[in-house]
Amino acid sequence: MIRFNVPPYAEKALEYIQECVRNQKICGDGVYTKKCNQWIEERTGSKKCLLTTSCTHATELAALLCEIEPLDEVIMPSYTFVSTANAFVLRGAVPVFVDIRPDTMNMDEKLIEDAITEKTRAIVPVHYAGVACEMDTIMSIAAKYHLKVIEDAAQGIMAFYKGKALGAIGDYGCFSFHETKNYSMGEGGALLIQDMDKVEAAEIIREKGTNRSMYYRGQIDKYTWINYGSSYLPSDTNAAYLYAQLEIADEINNARLAVWNRYYERLEPLAERGRIDLPVIPDGCVHNAHMFYIKAADLEERTALLEYLKERGIMSVFHYIPLHTAPAGVKFGRFHGEDRYTTKESERLARLPMYYGLTMEQADYICDAVKGFYV
Repeated sequence: MIRFNVPPYAEKALEYIQECVRNQKICGDGVYTKKCNQWIEERTGSKKCLLTTSCTHATELAALLCEIEPLDEVIMPSYTFVSTANAFVLRGAVPVFVDIRPDTMNMDEKLIEDAITEKTRAIVPVHYAGVACEMDTIMSIAAKYHLKVIEDAAQGIMAFYKGKALGAIGDYGCFSFHETKNYSMGEGGALLIQDMDKVEAAEIIREKGTNRSMYYRGQIDKYTWINYGSSYLPSDTNAAYLYAQLEIADEINNARLAVWNRYYERLEPLAERGRIDLPVIPDGCVHNAHMFYIKAADLEERTALLEYLKERGIMSVFHYIPLHTAPAGVKFGRFHGEDRYTTKESERLARLPMYYGLTMEQADYICDAVKGFYV
């Protein structure tokens, strides 16, 4: 069976984890946490990066920093993971879902302004498959209405929009280092901050509401409870596992891109015949090969395709069920406007195996199987 995903691994990971154990420093904000933070800051141009226990927690932290309150409204796509909405629902806010673009599966930037009300406080663009949303338009709308922009860049590390790193364009950016992502620490994430005036507040919330980070830097002689907060610090052993991958980030990125390009090249004839649709990368966007998907004609055809591939030892899967159709989405949020594409396009999409270590021979076998289905 060709697995859909295999978590990335770099050879130095065990060495770095053993170093943490030998030094008896395995809790948060150790040597490797700081190394990861610095690497992300340098590669994204962010003012500050704080490694977190998950992208979910990074988004929750952003919601707290934006002072999202009950009944505030936050605009986002429905085609996303539940964490995008949960971070704001936990604050008592209302997710306002808008339709997606069928080309990129990203939130349709042309629909955002009409969804804004006097209760709107933030826009949350989700960069699906590591392909950027139309950020110039989104940032312009946010400036016009004095809204915060929190980028859900869970899939977006090493991807760019007009030369700017995803996650480093809005007020806050959120990365995921879950085992399914391009770079992984098992469970983990990161919050990117562009306003240095917000860093101290972020550190306090991340450190259970205390000013312990200032204490460790020698800025105060003791630390205490300052504000509300929680524990958003990952173990330094997790960060050590991640840092080994960040050291070879370009190698991992190039290997994934090579497989992505092979898929596209081999399957393009099917697309030209109108049998499937392939991913679209808009001008100005540099993607990171987080995902390769194809679109079948409809739900029935996709179901048959996935079963066909499974019978040939290929694990291919669909993706999100639109949030506005889920019980919690109905309870906590609302869809603004018409669902022209969100449900229809989500029912067509099938993701092919994609991971660091997938061989060209395996990619060719997968492509041949897809072609065989459409013969």
